[in-house]
Amino acid sequence: MSTIDVVITQSKPAQTKSRWQVARRLLPFYIAISPFYILFAIFGLFPVLFSLYLAFQKWDGIGPMRFVGWNQFLYLLTDMYFWQAVVNTLEIWVMATIPMLCIALVLAFLLNAAGRYKFLYQVAYFLPNVTSLVAIAIIFGSLFANQYGLLNVLLVALGLPKIAWLNSPFGIKTAIASMIIWQYTGYNAIIYLAGLQSIPKVLYEAARIDGAGAFQIFRHITTPMLRPVILFTVITSTIGGLQTFTEPQVLVSETGGPGAGGMTIVLYLYQQAFVKDRFGYGSTVGWGLFVLIVLFSIINWKIVQRTGAR
Repeated sequence: MSTIDVVITQSKPAQTKSRWQVARRLLPFYIAISPFYILFAIFGLFPVLFSLYLAFQKWDGIGPMRFVGWNQFLYLLTDMYFWQAVVNTLEIWVMATIPMLCIALVLAFLLNAAGRYKFLYQVAYFLPNVTSLVAIAIIFGSLFANQYGLLNVLLVALGLPKIAWLNSPFGIKTAIASMIIWQYTGYNAIIYLAGLQSIPKVLYEAARIDGAGAFQIFRHITTPMLRPVILFTVITSTIGGLQTFTEPQVLVSETGGPGAGGMTIVLYLYQQAFVKDRFGYGSTVGWGLFVLIVLFSIINWKIVQRTGAR
């Protein structure tokens, strides 16, 4: 045996021993962080993987599962009720997200320019985000009630006819979009405010010295510097908008209301899985929603990046 072979043979036990010593030294740290990964594996990773497995099965939640392959995915592509839910969700998303982000940006500018009591304003705008969504839905259900809702009382006081908000698909979408705007505008305003406060004031001072107006400053300084923040709010609002569930479920129940105007994708998933006991197809709808979220997130990212590059 050569000298090199002897050295290699002697070094292997030493390396193994050194690794065990490192592992024993780091073991308390791994134990300290293990609860998170254990809980994530049980309540996060396992349900996702099981739902993917379930999407290929026909199961009522009690009896034996029956493998159906890609049949449920193929049926999803031709399910007109699913596509109606997709259209409803996108309409509600457009009605809620665009006004919400625009109002949030304006509020952020006002908060950034505010002097005294700025913290109180921030708390007031953020409070709707931490309010119970069920309570919000009940309150807005009273506001948009067909007979004695506050909005109809105001219309009658102005000499205008009542509107059956919750009896028409458009009225239901308007009520749901109003809830989303009321709840999340303040949250996005706080995020925009943080982005505004991170922009160096030297840039604004230099622009004013060069004679730039307020619109030019907003277009050439504020908007490009806020682009990552805007991208974040657009993507998170898209993900949240496509997952709208509690608002229509409390407002018009799992049926979606008249004309299924409030039938969103997640509400349709809930109806299929937990009302009709079609857990396999409900999982298929969930994975269809996942594909839509990824698709629209990529589209939003491309649009915001292209707009900022101009």
